[in-house]
Amino acid sequence: MKEYVDYLTEWLQSKIKDANAKGAAVGVSGGLDSAVVVNLIKRAFPDNSLGVIMPVGQEVEDQKEAVETVKKANLFYLGINLTDSYEKLFKDIKENIESHGEWVEDNEQLGGANLKARLRMSTLYAVAANYNYLVIGTGNAPETYTGYFTKFGDGAADIEPLSHLTKQQVREMARYLEVPESVIERPPSAELWEGQTDEDELGVSYDTIDAYLRGETIDEKDKQIIEGLHEKSKHKRLMPAVPPEAPQGE
Repeated sequence: MKEYVDYLTEWLQSKIKDANAKGAAVGVSGGLDSAVVVNLIKRAFPDNSLGVIMPVGQEVEDQKEAVETVKKANLFYLGINLTDSYEKLFKDIKENIESHGEWVEDNEQLGGANLKARLRMSTLYAVAANYNYLVIGTGNAPETYTGYFTKFGDGAADIEPLSHLTKQQVREMARYLEVPESVIERPPSAELWEGQTDEDELGVSYDTIDAYLRGETIDEKDKQIIEGLHEKSKHKRLMPAVPPEAPQGE
C-alpha cells in the first residue's frame, strides 16, 4: 500500500506539473473516496492543496465527517454553503417550466439532486481557478463502471486518481492513510436526498461490484444489474457524440 500511495502521489505531482498548475483542489463530502483524495493531495502538495465543503440544506459545521477529515489531514479548506444558491436556482427553473404547464413532478427529486452535484462542481472549479489548481475527482472503479455519478457533476474533474481501485482497495488505502474511522465505516452516500445511500440506488452492494470487477462468480441477478447499469451509463464515459464531418462539395 505504501508503494501505491507513493506512486499516486508522484503521479498527481506530474499531472499538475504537466498542466502548469500550482496545486490541487477536491470537494470534500465526508465520504470515504474524498477523504482518501484529501490525504493524497496533502501528500503531493503540502502547501498547495485545499478541500472545499459545500453543503446544501445544512451548515458547514453539520458536515462533521468532512470537517474531521480535513482537520485530521491538516488540509486548508473552505466551507461554502450552497443552500440559498441551490434553492433560488431550482425555484426559478421550476417556476419557469410550470408557467408553460410542463413540469414533470416524477422527475423533480432526481433533477434536483443532479443540480446539487453540478452546482457543487461549478463552485469547486471557480475556487480552483482562483488558485490555479486542478480539480481532483473522487470516482472509484465500481462507480466508473456502473456510471454511478452525475454527468458534469461529481463526474467532472481534471484527473481521477482512484478510478482503477475497487471500493475495498479504497477502504484499505483509507486505513493506511489513517482516515477517521467514522468516515471509513460510514455507509456510502452521494447525499442526493435525505436518507439516500449509494447501494440502495445501485440495487447491488459495492462488495458485489468489486467481486464482479475482479472476475469472480456472482449471483446472476446481480450480474444482470451491474451489466445493465454499465450499458445504460455508457454515454457518461464518452466524450459528447458528434456527427461525422459533412462531405465537402467539389
